[in-house]
Amino acid sequence: MQRFGTLSFGHYGPLGGGRELTAGDSMKQAIDLAQGMDDLGVNGVYFRVHHFARQQASPMPLLAAIAATTTHIEMGTGVIDMRYENPLYFAEEAAALDLISDQRIALGISRGSPETVLRGFEAFGYSGATDPRGADIARAHTELFLRAIDGEGIAERDPESPFGGGSGLQRIEPHSPGLRSRIWWGSGSRETAEWAGRQGLNLMSSTLVTEADGRPFDILQAEQIDLFRAAWKDAGHAGAPRVSVSRSVFPITTAEDELYFGHSQEGDGIGYIDGFRSTFGKTYAAAPDVLVEQLQQDAAVMSADTLMLTIPSQLGVEFNLRVVESFATHVAPALGWKPNPTT
Repeated sequence: MQRFGTLSFGHYGPLGGGRELTAGDSMKQAIDLAQGMDDLGVNGVYFRVHHFARQQASPMPLLAAIAATTTHIEMGTGVIDMRYENPLYFAEEAAALDLISDQRIALGISRGSPETVLRGFEAFGYSGATDPRGADIARAHTELFLRAIDGEGIAERDPESPFGGGSGLQRIEPHSPGLRSRIWWGSGSRETAEWAGRQGLNLMSSTLVTEADGRPFDILQAEQIDLFRAAWKDAGHAGAPRVSVSRSVFPITTAEDELYFGHSQEGDGIGYIDGFRSTFGKTYAAAPDVLVEQLQQDAAVMSADTLMLTIPSQLGVEFNLRVVESFATHVAPALGWKPNPTT
């Protein structure tokens, strides 16, 4: 494990006792948390993206604010739902963010996850899907997005234009060279993992896989990682891709930690998502030395280069910074991690 960061679900709303976390509170706390983690040398801060829900729906302004107020930390998403995106406008936004941040982004994209609405992407103007889940729209949008960020000509120049004219095809602007190497595909299946490898994208794997054959979650996920890397190599892409996995990991060092997480799920879970029988990863909650032993036995964590810790954003900046600092101090170094420079 070379890097670690946090993955926030970004929930806001009532907290109980008459308290409420507003959308504005959630975003401002995310910025404060990113700044604190940048000071600790943590490598990344990543955000889930969900439409029609009290979570982050349009992450680019938030990521730009983090880019402008931090120095070293990587910022990204896990994942942007490509069914909802105008691929060319998104390509312009991604390039602008990449340039503002000095290439410190890790944008996870994918078809997205189940929603609170039916075919919400159609409300955004993207209709005509033959797949009821819109996977064909997501793939088509992704293909055009990748062509655009690679600098391919997209629109015919106007030879009569007073602003330059000329002939041939014009690429989108701004253009950020090498941006594709900072784009990730969120995968939960063997097929999508192999597809990401063939496309030359990095792999972002979550806390579930759409398989359930009785084997442990980490083994299933590690096999998907192996298939991804083999597909990358077979496609002839240069270099080595990055791979991230997400885990719920809580070092228990105080009575408050024990109260919140001491009775967390101890084993993998089995359930259904999007009609697929799936395996869900367990929560790791234990004393730091026990966590080290457990995570060293997690095949996917040890295969990936980046670990994303899912954090309870509703508990606030101070609490989450303490959890992250505890992991950085007592657990991560034993897994191979070295902090970012902080000056």
